[in-house]
Amino acid sequence: MTVARTICLGFLAVITVGTLLLMMPFSTASGNWNDPIVALFTSTSAVCVTGLSVVDPGTYFSFWGQFFILLLVQIGGLGYMTTTTFLILLIGRKFDLRDKIAIQQALDRPGMSGSNQVIRSIIATTLIFELTGVFLLLPAFVPTYGLDQGLWLAIFHSINSWNNAGFSLFKDNLIGYQTSALVVFTVSGLIIFGGIGYQVILEMYFWLRDRIQKKTKNQIFSLDFKVATSTTLILLFIGTIAFLAIEFRNPETFGGMNLRDKFLLAWFQSVTPRTAGFNTIDIGKMTTAGLFITIALMFIGASPGGTGGGIKTTTLRVLTSCTQSILQGKEEVLLYERKIAISLILKAVGVLVGSVATVILSTVLISLTDPKLDFIQILFEVVSAFATVGLSTGITATVSTAAKLVLIATMYIGRVGVLLLMSAILGDPRPTRIHYPEENLLVG
Repeated sequence: MTVARTICLGFLAVITVGTLLLMMPFSTASGNWNDPIVALFTSTSAVCVTGLSVVDPGTYFSFWGQFFILLLVQIGGLGYMTTTTFLILLIGRKFDLRDKIAIQQALDRPGMSGSNQVIRSIIATTLIFELTGVFLLLPAFVPTYGLDQGLWLAIFHSINSWNNAGFSLFKDNLIGYQTSALVVFTVSGLIIFGGIGYQVILEMYFWLRDRIQKKTKNQIFSLDFKVATSTTLILLFIGTIAFLAIEFRNPETFGGMNLRDKFLLAWFQSVTPRTAGFNTIDIGKMTTAGLFITIALMFIGASPGGTGGGIKTTTLRVLTSCTQSILQGKEEVLLYERKIAISLILKAVGVLVGSVATVILSTVLISLTDPKLDFIQILFEVVSAFATVGLSTGITATVSTAAKLVLIATMYIGRVGVLLLMSAILGDPRPTRIHYPEENLLVG
């Protein structure tokens, strides 16, 4: 039982428990036993913080069903190992070496020291941002739905936003609040900070603290911080401009809005593929160009250490830096005057190849099970599932049972990670002292 297998089986165990809970009569609004496929799909989507749903969570599930979905989203967002470690801290048990190695791999940390402090920081950061989101969303929901329902709506959407899941209790998701600056910026802010990674947030906090206390010592930001923040800002800017330009005259999305509201829609549409499934427009009515840009942003996803999915911003930067080095005739890859190790380059290539292979295989399988669907709709749904986004063109509930099972598997692979899953299947690699001679190969 390797660490990779522990993490993968842990997610499966949580999904199984969630499926059983969502199948119970008290979890459905009708009071009847739930369809096993619906329960399994919803549980997987929640644990994998995706947000894809084959039913309307606001009307199909009872309060307890919605509560279980929220609990699964919280566990999935924190990660199986983080949640387990937090429970270990609560009961007062000390970490052994295996626990520290598992935390290191689950959080993709460079070292094993300070694991308990890291977990406490993650939990505290999560609570602070989620509670802030609740208080900011209360003025938007309470006047319409009353204190009790408004509070529940604020809690549900705040936790889903921070964990980059897209479950909403409104039938039209957040389309009813598409012109509300309070809702748009609160939800988008939670999505961005939730997906950018805990380490980046902590570095940001220490930098602000030093500035407020007027300390003369200059903080040196890590390479992770520089890459994650710069790439996120670039993608948000490019996405906003692209959606504004492409959908500007589309009467089904942006066309009937004034300029201020168009900017709000473009901004939110640029944020939500990173990777939360909330939407303020009807995704199915976007232009083909708009859908393809959304697919690209979903595939890239968020940053390591956050609650989002995708191949991650750091993977994108490593690969683009490799391309830049080749074009400049360099034999090493540099990022912010730092040399990137060959092992990281190989890992980035492995993530990209594994991710592309998963998307292609899932797209082919659904094309065979549901041949009447348009290719762009299938590709959009598969990338949304793999990158744990949750956006949909509206076909999730109508696809066949076989296609739903494919999407379930795709969500699971996207959440645990392609490399981690392969490591769990194949086992830990064995070290070798054998070295082979080099030989040139024509490439490109």
